Amino acid sequence: MILSDLVLRDVPRVLSIAGTDPTGGAGIQADLKSIAALGGYGMAVVTSLVAQNTRGVRSVHTPPPQFLREQLDAVSDDVVIDAVKIGMLGDVATIGVVQEWLERVRPPLVVLDPVMVATSGDLLLVSAAETALRELVGRAHLVTPNLPELAVLVNEPTAKYWPTALDQAKKLSTMSGSVVLVKGGHLNTERSPDALVGMYWQPGGVDGGETFEVITPRVSTSNSHGTGCSLSSGITTVMARTGDWTRALSETKNWLQDALVHADELQVGQGSGPINHFHRLWAKARTLPGNQNSRMG
Repeated sequence: MILSDLVLRDVPRVLSIAGTDPTGGAGIQADLKSIAALGGYGMAVVTSLVAQNTRGVRSVHTPPPQFLREQLDAVSDDVVIDAVKIGMLGDVATIGVVQEWLERVRPPLVVLDPVMVATSGDLLLVSAAETALRELVGRAHLVTPNLPELAVLVNEPTAKYWPTALDQAKKLSTMSGSVVLVKGGHLNTERSPDALVGMYWQPGGVDGGETFEVITPRVSTSNSHGTGCSLSSGITTVMARTGDWTRALSETKNWLQDALVHADELQVGQGSGPINHFHRLWAKARTLPGNQNSRMG
C-alpha cells in the first residue's frame, strides 16, 4: 500500500489500539513509552484488559464492542491521527470494529502487530478470529509478525532459519499488498536480524526495493518483555516523522538495542522484565547542569 496521504510532522500523533499490561512492559503501556521515546505524541484505545505481570498472563477481560467503537470515535472525532499501531485484538467482534473504523476514518499510516501466538507457542485466537485477522492484514501498510505468527499467516511451519523466514515474508507481502517486517528474535543465532520485505517506498514515492535488513548483536538479557510491541510502535512513530521505511527500521532498531542493553537496570518483576524505554532520556538528564548526578568537567 502506498502512503499517499501521509503528512510528515515533527511530533506525530500516534494512536495505539491494543491490550493492557499492568506492570508497564507490554501492550499499550509499552506503546506509549516507545512513541514518546521516539518523538511522537501517544494516544491509546484499549481492546483488552489483561491481568498479567512479568511471569505471565492470569486473565483477560474484553470490553463490549460498542465501548471499543466509542473509544475509537472519541479520539478520531477530536484529534487528527497521523498514524495507528494495532496490537492485541482478541476476537472476531473486536477485529470487526477496528476494521470498520479503519475503513471509515482511513488513517494515513497503519501498522499491524498481529498478536496471535503466545511465548509458550499456544495460539491466542480461535480459527474464525485468525481468518478475520488475515483480512485485516490487507488494511495495514506494515505488518510486524514474529516467526510463529508469520507461519500462521502463511499457513506453514514456523521458520527455523532466516532464509525461510524471508521467503514466508515475501509470500505474506504478495498475498496482502503490505510491507512485512520479518523479525529474527526467535532464531537461535548470535545476531538478531530484522528485515523489511515487500515493495516499500521512500520519500517522494521512490521505489526502495524488496528487502532491507538491519542486523544487530543479540543482547544477553532475560528482560525482553514487550520487545515486539515496542519495535512496531517505534517504527510507526519514526515513519510518521520521516516517511522513510528504511530509516524507521534503522532508527528504531538502534534505540531498541540500547533499551535491551540497559534493561537489567530497571529491576522490575521476577520474570521477564521490561526493556528500558527511556534509558537515553534519563542518561541525558543526569548530565544536565544542576543535576546532582551530572558529570564534572
